[in-house]
Amino acid sequence: MTDQVANREVKLPRITIKYCTQCKWMLRSAWMQQELLSTFQTSIGEIALVPSTGGLFQVRLTYVPQDANGQAVAEAKDVLIWDRKVEGGFPEAKILKQKIRNHIEPDKSLGHSDTPSSKVNPNSQRKEGSAEGSTAGRDQQPGMSTGTNEPACEDCI
Repeated sequence: MTDQVANREVKLPRITIKYCTQCKWMLRSAWMQQELLSTFQTSIGEIALVPSTGGLFQVRLTYVPQDANGQAVAEAKDVLIWDRKVEGGFPEAKILKQKIRNHIEPDKSLGHSDTPSSKVNPNSQRKEGSAEGSTAGRDQQPGMSTGTNEPACEDCI
């Protein structure tokens, strides 16, 4: 069975959402997965939710760039779409959809999700007012009990 898992074919484009279990971000990850599947449907090969620790919340895209005729123009690329620690918070669904769309289906209309966000500075792609140490957008305050035997994540600051 291990050989079957190791040799399985990865379906591209593939989105990986890595989330911190200590911070209880599984539901946020599952919600983003649902949003992306609803928007891109069969344009996405697969979406993986990857449990982690250390305050991580990252969205990565692995895809093969294509020309206007749909022909592959390069080898598969792995792109970091969002990193909570770098960006200073969590992405709005529309921002995440736009960033992914720009790589896999640049001509796709996202309807209302194509309108500019009032919370994003176009120069930095960070949410305005998201200074380090801010608690906005967090599911759990640092040092609070998670309700399990697992210690609270001190890295989610």
